[in-house]
Amino acid sequence: MTNLGQMLKQAQQMQSKMQEMQDQLAELEVTGTSGGGMCQVTLNGKGEARNIKIDPALVTPDDAEVLEDLILTAINDAKAKADEKMREQMQELTGGLPLPPGFQLPF
Repeated sequence: MTNLGQMLKQAQQMQSKMQEMQDQLAELEVTGTSGGGMCQVTLNGKGEARNIKIDPALVTPDDAEVLEDLILTAINDAKAKADEKMREQMQELTGGLPLPPGFQLPF
């Protein structure tokens, strides 16, 4: 029975660490850029947009399509950075233990 009790205790510790990690990710901010830094988008760890900065030189009526593309690229760049931070923290939490494909934490 002590093994079961210890497993439950470890599961509770992991759950607590997961909650702590999620709280940290909510506060995390990453900035994606495009156009050589002329377009910047900042997302939080949950993928919510927090800020957009656009160089005034990009704002011309003739270049609306280019600006739209730059914004999308910056958003995707920021999202990739946030995902990478999450993977790093998850790997730290699991001690580098590889999880099966499709396995999501928290449970």
